[in-house]
Formats: sequence, structure tokens, C-alpha cells
Amino acid sequence: MTIEEKAFLRKRFLPEVLTAYGFLKTDAGFVYRTDFMDGDFTAVLTVTASGEATGTVIDNMNGEEYAPLRSERFNGAYVNAVRSAYEDVLAGIAAHCCRDTLFDTDQANRIADAIYETYGVRPDFPWGQNPHEHSGVFRHAEGGKWFALTMRIRRGLLTKEADETMTDVVNLKIDPQLGRPMRDGVYPAYHMNHKLWITVTLDDTLPDDEVMELVETSRRVTGGKAEQIVAFSRRIH
Repeated sequence: MTIEEKAFLRKRFLPEVLTAYGFLKTDAGFVYRTDFMDGDFTAVLTVTASGEATGTVIDNMNGEEYAPLRSERFNGAYVNAVRSAYEDVLAGIAAHCCRDTLFDTDQANRIADAIYETYGVRPDFPWGQNPHEHSGVFRHAEGGKWFALTMRIRRGLLTKEADETMTDVVNLKIDPQLGRPMRDGVYPAYHMNHKLWITVTLDDTLPDDEVMELVETSRRVTGGKAEQIVAFSRRIH
């Protein structure tokens, strides 16, 4: 994970705020430049229209990129000071120009909100480090058993094609009597039992209401008898 990815993890840039902060709008997105370390270095941060951030730190003594910044081999006091100062620059941008999000895709965040509004639960992130920092678990309030697992994975892992595109997905348990729903955006479960679980892409392939129907099924079949009675009551009323 790059320094920029860490700084903007689970954050969404607010375009209307970027220009007020000092970003210049370009055809490709936004660019921000600022000196730091008493003018010895210049940070250049580029944010694309899709919200991807990349950065460069220029050593103003020679006008070249400061390569030690990104190498773990360089761990001296001066390099660490430059690295820390650059992280402070990024932290300031994150604090003023971003809003916090749980996940990367808009649909993943909408589904998380819908689960909270319907069941009163938020995800927890038990692994919390690369490459699983995006993996969130939604649990039953009683007992802590989980009914949904969100992940960020390569699309090719589902399609079995050479597709490196990253996407948010959710693993959900199915009713064995009904089998796997045959819909676009629904796949045999990644990294789990294909007979009992499915993976749903959260990229708007499947409408929110249909995703939530699958969430409801997963919550029902993973719950105890009391949960199943509540779910049945909802259906008949």
C-alpha cells in the first residue's frame, strides 16, 4: 500500500472542496502543489475524476523525485522526517477535502447504510491490515455470528478472466433449498463453500433492493430460531 493509499483509505474526495483548498482543476482531475520542510521539498498530489490519488515528492535541490521516500531500505532520521512531513501534508488534505466512507464503491456504502437502517448493525473490520483492511463483517447483534462479509477483490477471481479491476463484493449465505440465484452480479462464493454462499458484486450490476433481499436471506439462514421467527413475521406482514 502506498503512502497515499494509507492516507486516503476509506475516504472520498469532495470535488467542490478541492479547489477551495488550493487544487487546480485539469482535464484529468485535480492537482495540488505545496512546499514543505522549509521549502526543501515540493509535494505534488494528483486526484483523478474517479477519486484515485497519486503523489510525487520533489527534492528542490536537484528538481528530481525524492526516491528514498518510498524505499524501506532508507530508514534514517532525515528520510523519516521527510516521510513524516509528507504524511502530515496528506493528512491535512484528507481532513479538509474528504469525507469518511466504509468502502470504496458507492453501492457498497449504500448497502452498509441500508443494513444499518434495517438491522441496526455496522460492520467491524477484524483484520485491519493489507490486504484485508477492506474486509468488513456484519454480525447478528446476539451471539456475534456474521451474516455478510464485504471484501475488495480482483474481478477476475469471480469471472475467471484476466481482469485486474478491483471491486467491492459481499459474501452472503443462501437458502440451500432455493439454491444460488441466477442473476448478473451473483457468483459462486469467493473463498467460501459454493453450495452455501454466494458472492455479489457491489458495482450496481444488481439493484440495491435485490441485494438487500439476498442480505435478508443470509441473515435469516445464519440466525437462530428467534431470528428466523422474526424474518417469517416480516414476510407475512
